Amino acid sequence: MTMLDRRRLLAACLALAGTALPLRDARASEPGVLRIGYQKNGILAVAREQAAIEAALKPQGVSVRWVEFSFGPPLLEALNLGAIDFGQTGDAPPIFAQAAGANLVYAAAQPHGGSGSAILVPKDSPLTTLAELKGKRVAFSKGSSAHNLTVAALEKAGLTYRDITPVLLAPADGAAAFAGGTIDAWAVWDPYFAIAEEGQGARVLVRASDITPTNNFFLANKDFAEAQADVLTTALAALGEVAVWCEGNHASVAASLSKITGVPLAATRRAVERIRFVIAPMDAPVIAEQQRIADRFHAIGVIPRPVQVSDIVWTPPETANKT
Repeated sequence: MTMLDRRRLLAACLALAGTALPLRDARASEPGVLRIGYQKNGILAVAREQAAIEAALKPQGVSVRWVEFSFGPPLLEALNLGAIDFGQTGDAPPIFAQAAGANLVYAAAQPHGGSGSAILVPKDSPLTTLAELKGKRVAFSKGSSAHNLTVAALEKAGLTYRDITPVLLAPADGAAAFAGGTIDAWAVWDPYFAIAEEGQGARVLVRASDITPTNNFFLANKDFAEAQADVLTTALAALGEVAVWCEGNHASVAASLSKITGVPLAATRRAVERIRFVIAPMDAPVIAEQQRIADRFHAIGVIPRPVQVSDIVWTPPETANKT
């Protein structure tokens, strides 16, 4: 397969995820700069506020540039193209990207880090069970962790993807549709989940934790990971320290994230209490769960070919030296 063919395949997969891919050359890496893609929540947002990665990389002569994204698929598009070096997403976006041959690797996991996800219904909705989603308009961001939650929840209820009318919306558009009453249910993650609870009295039809493990992942551009393994290792170690601090300081984390995002403190507190702050290696159980998601998407025809998740798991140099 030629480079152009791979780019076209990636464009097709990311189009499925609601993301357009410009067919252009990847940006060259910037010597001495780690470019991090982040969303305004979770460990990376706190790390940016604390300048923790900057401090850890200073002895190596490396600075940090932060690039904000609204959700996972566009972040991985940038990662594949080399416009950023490192970032975090939920479980589904890396699977879409891998199916398209994206140039990225899994660097670490945040097991159960996406537990703050749910399928919501309006407070006055007559829906009380997953089975009642049949024939209903269910919104989610295609290619996102909410997409996986939706498919897994339908399976648990004995329904199929064809039993609902999918409404493919980015989070901000989903919030507007939910508030406007043009959809019956909305699969989404925090802080959107908490905002809907606090602001609109949204009712939880089902939580992700009751359906499927919801892991988050830290990913890197493959070329960067190979060429700058020491920088990546240092950044992950710094994030591990931030995670430990977050786990023991939920109130401070909520105050910090509320300030960063502008989300009301009450909603942010809800979201923080649902997060498991941890940085962990890509161990066998995490890889196996990610493989189940990949197989699920391929089985329903959402990704064009099967993928083997373990093929793009990065091995830190010290681990590789021991094997």
